[in-house]
Amino acid sequence: MEKEVLLSCKGICKEFGPTRALINVDFEIRRGQVCGLIGENGSGKSTLTSIFAGAQPPNKGEMFCKGQPYKPANMVQAQMHKVAMVVQEAGTLPTVDVATNVFVGNLERFKKHGFLDVKKMKTEADRILAEVGAPEIKADMPLAALNFEDRKIVEIARAMYLEPDVLIIDETTTALATKGRNIIYNIIRKMQEEDKAVIFISHDLDELIEVCNTITVLRDGVMIDTLNGDQMTVDNMRRLMVGRDLQGDYFRSDWGGRLTDEVLLDVRHVTSADGYIENLSLQLHKGEILGLGGLANCGMHELGRIMFGIDKPVTGEVIVTKTGKSVGDPVSAVRQGIGYVSKDRDKESLMLQSSIEDNIVLPNLDRLQKNFHLSQKDCDKEANEQVKSLRIKCVSAKQFCTELSGGNKQKVAFGKWMGAGCDILILDCPTRGIDIGVKADMYKLINDMKKQGMGIVMISEELVELIGMSDRMVIMKDGHIATEVMRSPDVTDSQLIEYII
Repeated sequence: MEKEVLLSCKGICKEFGPTRALINVDFEIRRGQVCGLIGENGSGKSTLTSIFAGAQPPNKGEMFCKGQPYKPANMVQAQMHKVAMVVQEAGTLPTVDVATNVFVGNLERFKKHGFLDVKKMKTEADRILAEVGAPEIKADMPLAALNFEDRKIVEIARAMYLEPDVLIIDETTTALATKGRNIIYNIIRKMQEEDKAVIFISHDLDELIEVCNTITVLRDGVMIDTLNGDQMTVDNMRRLMVGRDLQGDYFRSDWGGRLTDEVLLDVRHVTSADGYIENLSLQLHKGEILGLGGLANCGMHELGRIMFGIDKPVTGEVIVTKTGKSVGDPVSAVRQGIGYVSKDRDKESLMLQSSIEDNIVLPNLDRLQKNFHLSQKDCDKEANEQVKSLRIKCVSAKQFCTELSGGNKQKVAFGKWMGAGCDILILDCPTRGIDIGVKADMYKLINDMKKQGMGIVMISEELVELIGMSDRMVIMKDGHIATEVMRSPDVTDSQLIEYII
């Protein structure tokens, strides 16, 4: 006997202007199911799940929750129906404390005689944070003091507070390191044991096979197929996602070689103000892909920010050898030929309320400006070239970035630097949220830039990516360099893990 259907939809359609994001989608999830939802960027995954979660309404179609008509006006109403979602990008309020973030939308529960019982609210927040597996995050901490991963864990606590029957996890694990991922996996196991349901969006196909018991595929807004049991193979998922067979290795096929003697960037005895980096020195060579790896708090992300001048070191300096000058701030970094793609894409890499074109031409204004005049024709040409070469799914280059899927936003963040004439490019988790149909293109593009003589710093939490792409890997731990490994087919992730943990 089949178990109860907890959430379903029939004939769901969603349009954004001329873009048809969802086309007559039928879907259901039953008790005990962990359903992977996959598809290329722009396939409609996040749009569908955001409709389930009450973040936006469909243009057409109907939904049912436990057999009853379901039309949530917002995410709070969806939570009342026991449907909760952890979104892909930042979903917290940085100006208030952790407790307020956990209970945003549910503060009425802690009001007594018109006043907010702050003590009770913080006690309850501490309880739920400990329950999800993060007792070190305290209710009275200011949200702004937390790193990206811990802010995500606060969102997870918020989703779990009302004990949902259906939990939607939208690409969250790509933003998390080991601690956060283990929290997510433990929650998924607990939901399944309690005969509840999880909709899990991820681009990591191996992760999906490990975690899910069914996988549904979307392509261009259309529901393609649902895989079960032995059907859940990487080759099947790739084929259904892209509509063709997709085989072979994504990474570089060359091995060996040596670094050039020419140094592009020289990091000298850098110590960060937050204590994540201590007296660290390294160099980036011309034509080198330098991989930085480690756990989330090892200092690699902070080092990337210092290299681009976002954060200033308390000791040491970063020198661009071509100019002999230090990197003082992002403006000086760009003028000295450095580009940067942040891990926190929506907050630091893009102007979401501006067009694709505005974002792409921003680092190139000095080059595009002639006689103090900015040519619209040249701006259009620059943007359209990047849209075409990176295959950004959009109506036109005039479309606002806020309307794009996560992966297409990442392509815009990348495209900003393609025409900027950079000698150095710092990439912090550059393929986070990028689907398999585009990853190979991105890796090829990075390798092409290397061959042109650019120096590339690739910061990644994925060891397989570092091994596959780097000429040299620097593994960091506790703000120091734990080991340095040259490119070789004999390097394995298990060898590197010994230095990480």
